[in-house]
Amino acid sequence: MNGYLMQEQDWVAGEDLFVESFSPENSYGVVFEDDGETAFFYAVEKDKTSGELRVLDALHIHESNEDDPEPATAQLKIIWSKDWLKVALVIDDHVHALFDFEAHGGYNINEFPPPNDFWTQGDRKLSNEMIRQLF
Repeated sequence: MNGYLMQEQDWVAGEDLFVESFSPENSYGVVFEDDGETAFFYAVEKDKTSGELRVLDALHIHESNEDDPEPATAQLKIIWSKDWLKVALVIDDHVHALFDFEAHGGYNINEFPPPNDFWTQGDRKLSNEMIRQLF
């Protein structure tokens, strides 16, 4: 691994979970949230004076469906790059989403939701090259 493992949790899709991780080097952070129906990975920025969080982007990770088989426990990890400007959501050793704070980009497997108007511009496709650069 070519980065910093900052969070590691067991996760069962469709069960409530809230995990956050903040860079010690800048004002960026991420939040993983499963509210029991939908799981998202958020890029956030902490205001230096007020401490309030501003959501920069959101990436869809999972949608629970009552027709789905009983989900297994997965291992969820949040791994930051050594420069603290990229961060990946890794589930069972597969990168599912990545934020690049320097390039203002959010990327995931299903390319959803579409990029917003103020932060992520362009393609949302998570590529093997992006993953190789982080790891």
